Amino acid sequence: MSGSDIDEKRSSTEKVAVLESDAAYAAADAEVAQAQTLVMTPEEQGRILRKIDIAIVPFSTLLYLLSFLDRINIGQARVYGLTTDLRMTPQEYDIALSLFFVGYIIIEIPSNLIIKRAKPHRFICTIMVLWSICMTLMGVVKNGKQLIALRFLLGITEGALFPCLNFLFSTWYTRDHLNKRTSVFFAGATLAGAFGGILAYALEKVPLGMYADERWRSIFIIEGLLTFVFAIPAWWLVAPFPDDDDRILSPEENAKWNYMLRKTQGVTSLPLPNSKTQFYAAFKDWKNYTFAILYACIAMPLYCLALFSPSIIKAFGKTAAQSNLLSVPPYVLGFLLTLANSYFSDKYKRRAPFLLGFMLLTVIGYSILLSPVKFGVKYFAIFLTVAGVSPSIATAITWVGTNFGPIQKRGAVMGLFFTIGNGSGLISSNIYPARDAPRYRKGHSIALSFAILCLILTTVMALWMMRENKRRDENYPSPDELDLDLDGKNLITPEAKAMWKYEHLSDQEILELGDKHPSFRYSW
Repeated sequence: MSGSDIDEKRSSTEKVAVLESDAAYAAADAEVAQAQTLVMTPEEQGRILRKIDIAIVPFSTLLYLLSFLDRINIGQARVYGLTTDLRMTPQEYDIALSLFFVGYIIIEIPSNLIIKRAKPHRFICTIMVLWSICMTLMGVVKNGKQLIALRFLLGITEGALFPCLNFLFSTWYTRDHLNKRTSVFFAGATLAGAFGGILAYALEKVPLGMYADERWRSIFIIEGLLTFVFAIPAWWLVAPFPDDDDRILSPEENAKWNYMLRKTQGVTSLPLPNSKTQFYAAFKDWKNYTFAILYACIAMPLYCLALFSPSIIKAFGKTAAQSNLLSVPPYVLGFLLTLANSYFSDKYKRRAPFLLGFMLLTVIGYSILLSPVKFGVKYFAIFLTVAGVSPSIATAITWVGTNFGPIQKRGAVMGLFFTIGNGSGLISSNIYPARDAPRYRKGHSIALSFAILCLILTTVMALWMMRENKRRDENYPSPDELDLDLDGKNLITPEAKAMWKYEHLSDQEILELGDKHPSFRYSW
């Protein structure tokens, strides 16, 4: 080969290299330009956030209020003669309470997998219609066996709502926004505790033809029909996932909001395809089980209070009407504290300290309930217990929802979280037998033990997260050095692999690290 041929070949190679370099710079410039167009001003972010809030929070809160009303109204019907009219034994009543939670926990893990495929509006509308039918039929049962069967079906049909809506919230909101919205959403349950007593008092006075002498049936029938009325608009009013949204935001707003979510949630929010790896990662993570048990320690006393506070009050010689009405004020306090906690918890960006403070109130409340004191003091103790568990539920949900990723792993985590957590309802359903009235020592002692365990687990999780964040700070670059693009491709460049010390992992393994990626910092 002549020298001129060699020079010509070298020149061609250099031209190709220059062209490739120019193309790379052009692509980088285009990516920077695109990113700049997606950055929101504070005013834009506030305006878009308000649109999302209006579209998601009020209707979701209403749906959960209806769900919780339908779940706990059996406790109110009991004081109006449910067990007497159906000739139910105490054991049959406990079974009716327990089987609801069996059905409830069966559906919780698969629900978050189904909703991603079936779309939220279709799935939630369908389950609402089904549980409203079960609720209404409970008002026409002839015996305890029929009631038990319908309570089981009610648990299966209703159990998917809470995990699905919480999963949906975790995909729309950042860490700084989530707790306030989750708290408002869960405040619907607290409000149901207050509103349920008043509603039961009013509905018991509504005669229904042939059931005029058994007015507890009105509670089931009318509340079931009320749920059905709101199930129909759910088809149009339940929000989609942000990646699928074509209704809440304009295309430009949606692009900007999703870009902001990627930037703020980092590696835990990458839009990865579904994979078994992410699903199984949820069940291999010890933090998932710790959080689930922690949640169970809050949910268990919550269900005790929701199901049995009218009975606890009635055991002190109050009438059925007085018992339901006296159960209202503690939940009003719980509602107000849930909203206050959402503001301050988001303001200071902390979950564990608030959880510890509120659950300490629950511990004090149950300690008083176990003491041989007068009714007035014990009634005050009910205020303390409700004031403790009501804000704690929303705080625990936010805490778990912002510390796991990728999104598919988070969905499985939250499914298991609610399955184990709400499984505690099986315990709460069986520890307040009528024969223990009026002291209910066994029930109060077990609820107190759960509250104390919650304090211990919260402390353990917070200390571990602080230690792990410190370890990552000492051994890896600052998370601020990660300029994450929309699809995460800049995580898998040779430079990024070297920076984060993951040269030994495949590209897919790096993208699926989620909260285990060293750029992630846990919020405690």
